[in-house]
Amino acid sequence: MIAERLHAMVTDPAKDADAGEARRFSTHFIALTLTKIADGLIDPKIVLSWLLSTLGAPGYIIGALVPVRESGALLPQLFLARQIQRQPRRRGFWAVGSLVQGAAALGMAAAALLTSSTTAGWLILGCLAVLAVARSSCSASHKDVLARTVEKGTRGALSGAAGTIGAIAVFAFAVAIGTGIIPRETTTVALVIGVAGVLWLVAGTVFLTLDEPADETAKDARIGLADLLTPLREDREFRTYIVTRGLMIATALAPPFLVMLSGQGDRGTGEIALGPLMVASASATIMSSYVWGRLSDRSSRKTLQISGMLAALTLGGAAATGWITGGIAVWTAAAFLFIAQIAYEGTRSGRKIHLTDMKTGGRRAIYTALSNTLIGVLLIAGSGFGLLADAFGPASVLALFAVMAALGAVAATRLSEVQTA
Repeated sequence: MIAERLHAMVTDPAKDADAGEARRFSTHFIALTLTKIADGLIDPKIVLSWLLSTLGAPGYIIGALVPVRESGALLPQLFLARQIQRQPRRRGFWAVGSLVQGAAALGMAAAALLTSSTTAGWLILGCLAVLAVARSSCSASHKDVLARTVEKGTRGALSGAAGTIGAIAVFAFAVAIGTGIIPRETTTVALVIGVAGVLWLVAGTVFLTLDEPADETAKDARIGLADLLTPLREDREFRTYIVTRGLMIATALAPPFLVMLSGQGDRGTGEIALGPLMVASASATIMSSYVWGRLSDRSSRKTLQISGMLAALTLGGAAATGWITGGIAVWTAAAFLFIAQIAYEGTRSGRKIHLTDMKTGGRRAIYTALSNTLIGVLLIAGSGFGLLADAFGPASVLALFAVMAALGAVAATRLSEVQTA
């Protein structure tokens, strides 16, 4: 099995791998890979936006797709953490979250096949909201379960390998839809979304089989708001982590502005540009996800520094090119997007593994939820960058993102080497 071979690669070959550890590793790997593929198949920024446009949904619904997905997946986590922290076993939160995401995706597929226009838009947006909230359950619980069931030093490789396989599947889909091998029709895309739903259902079922030991530190007492905010008050490492991650959101927000800059360079070729940009993004994930994961296992701190500086140089270069030329050609945009996506994968891997490997005193679910909630608020505020782009152009926004990424890399130097702690 691929997962078992991967486990053997990332553990000490001189030692006999514990059979239970290998099974837990495999369970995580299979479930995570399936959800990575499903995520890519219903990407709100591309797939759902295209689908709703084709179905004739109004622009204000299409514009709400990404905010609903991002905020819905992050903001509920602080509430969920109180429930997760009190349970001795937390795999059920991830499994149920995956099952509900699958049901929501199937609902989207049904809405696309049976309705159109505004009705389809509202139904799909409603299903996306349900999916996002269910996703928050997976996100709030996964780092805690991962830390208690997979040994330190292999977690980044696990996530990176799953991300790579997921990206390969999405890359194949992008090539097939771009070349016409898969018909670019609403019925076909709806069926692909249905496939994503099935993948989530299978992933949730697989995760329920995880051999998760009970957490003896689980708290039976009520956890108040003051307890949830304690890490911000008492843990300097966590505060530094929040500052670093908050600045690094520039790497997640940048791609749409690269696309906008491309539109200034190649007027009227938006439909043609979709293929190269999708391929560039997926290729970057395929090539870098596993590498960043392995580097994060050695030093998540250095991973954040390197990826932050790479993002700063790339986004700064794109901004300068845009200012000089008034816009960039689609293949130039694809090249910048390729490097920017590599940097994003690094910041994503580094911040995930850093939080997973941090010492949290048995409160990892609370740390995760508090972090994600704070970042969710920042992402909502990040919608204001669109107004800046309208006023000053996308190149100016990319320059601001470059500064943020550079400051994030500097902030990362103040983090501890948690892998060796």
